[in-house]
Amino acid sequence: MKDIVWDKILSVGVDEIDEDHRKLVNIFNILNHAVREGESAEYLAATLEELINCTAWHFSHEERLMLKYRYPGSEEHKAEHRDLVQTARDLQREMLQGDQPMSNEHLETLERWLTVHILTEDGRLGAHLSRYI
Repeated sequence: MKDIVWDKILSVGVDEIDEDHRKLVNIFNILNHAVREGESAEYLAATLEELINCTAWHFSHEERLMLKYRYPGSEEHKAEHRDLVQTARDLQREMLQGDQPMSNEHLETLERWLTVHILTEDGRLGAHLSRYI
């Protein structure tokens, strides 16, 4: 699987959110490399945990901005945040139970999870926030 390459298409036009997204992309790429290089299950689980924790922090950051700037789509956006974290936690649980090692299919799921959310929901949020920030 290829790394996610940050470029303008992933920018939502709000520097502080874009910086969070760059960090998430970087952690995803670390995980991607770890899978390719055959790192231990423990290392993969720790890296996935870091990705989940950073994502949860980022989501709370976005949700604070939604409240401050009265984003009209906040409830739907927050529901998607909850679903995304649950998807990642489910994958993590599968890995930790030893049911499945992390595979390219898992990475593709995480890659879609990250990029589709940025390109859709976060793009709309960025458009709203850019009027104020």
